[in-house]
Amino acid sequence: MSIAKLPDLFSRVKRGAASYASNLAAFSPNARFYLLNAVITGAALGVFRLLFNFYVLSLGYNQELLGNLTTATSLTALIAALPMGYLADIIGRKRSLVAGGTAVVAAIVVMVAFPTAWVFVAMNVLIGLGQSLSGVTMGPFLMENSGDKERVYLFSFSSGLSTASASLGNWVGGKMPTWLGAAQNVAATSTPAYGASLLVIAVTAALGLIPLLKMRVARSEIAQRTVFAPIKFFRSEPALVGKLILPMLVTSIGAGLIMPFMNVFFRTVHHQTDSAIGTMFALGTLAMGMGLLVAPPLADKMGKIRLVVITQALAIPFLYLLGFSAWFPGVAAAYYVRLALMNMSGPVYQTFVLEKVKPEARATIASLNSMASNFGWAFSPTISGALQVSYGFGPSFAGTILLYTLSTFLYWFYFLKKAARPKRQEVLASHLSDDSASND
Repeated sequence: MSIAKLPDLFSRVKRGAASYASNLAAFSPNARFYLLNAVITGAALGVFRLLFNFYVLSLGYNQELLGNLTTATSLTALIAALPMGYLADIIGRKRSLVAGGTAVVAAIVVMVAFPTAWVFVAMNVLIGLGQSLSGVTMGPFLMENSGDKERVYLFSFSSGLSTASASLGNWVGGKMPTWLGAAQNVAATSTPAYGASLLVIAVTAALGLIPLLKMRVARSEIAQRTVFAPIKFFRSEPALVGKLILPMLVTSIGAGLIMPFMNVFFRTVHHQTDSAIGTMFALGTLAMGMGLLVAPPLADKMGKIRLVVITQALAIPFLYLLGFSAWFPGVAAAYYVRLALMNMSGPVYQTFVLEKVKPEARATIASLNSMASNFGWAFSPTISGALQVSYGFGPSFAGTILLYTLSTFLYWFYFLKKAARPKRQEVLASHLSDDSASND
């Protein structure tokens, strides 16, 4: 770029920044309270996801229980998705968000106070209920508390703040057991150190409820839905529903085999410390955030489904390197790249799905989409945990690679293959037309 063009570049950047700031300034008070909650809760849950597995292992349990706990949370979210949606309409958005957050806080405290296997299972069910209620409420709440002008900024900013705060939580979480263990004169990898860390997480998450309590939300009109709506839509568009949901279901099953155990994988296979793993998780979250930021312009340039196919296909070799390489720097790099590639396609595909259905069917298809995403995480971790105990991580990584490959093929076969065929026909017709003109 020549020096003469620099003033024009600076002017464009300045106009873009001013437009962005203008949209952020348009956020309503309720939206700002929600964003503050997202920051605090995101950081707390970032620490929780990092340390909870280590807490359970420190008590003498193994990966099989970890898999069962992940299954309990995700299976609950899977089953509760539609009922929680109806509950959120009945009790209102504010109460739903507060209730969901309170359930998570209570579950963490009980698991520290009564650290037994059955309590872990019961409290992970409670966490699943709380996260399901918060999850189904978030979208409608943000829609009701934003205008057309700033709505996309609110959704994007909410996701970005949650990702950034989770990254910070991962970094702090890796060091927290060391700090609290030293305060108690116990090892950083001991149960008291992890338990104290989880209590700090619970207090932090409880503080995150304060902004929600300050919100002023009028009780919205209850949506006119019935429990038969998903069945009715499925019966009217079974082929479309299958094509939209099946690839995500296959991806979810593959992800559930490995992703809940990444902290355990780095510790047991590559012998990394809690602090190192926390830093890796933090950098991984940043990599995921970068992928989310670059995805929209890439989707505009190459098309949504093409971006999904390309990014997921590119992620597969890095997944192989992550699972089967003994060289840790390469493993770490593969972890970051895989996270960025796989997660940047998620929101893009969700947009693609909602664009494919009529407006009155979008709530139903979004619920089914959520169920498909939770299905793999509900069942795969139990299978993977048992495999790890007997055979290590190899079979789980192999299964994930196979399922990711299958889902990539399904994305291409259902949507990209047929879309490319008319283009080839147009090119052929153009060539025939040119040949005919030249013969004339």
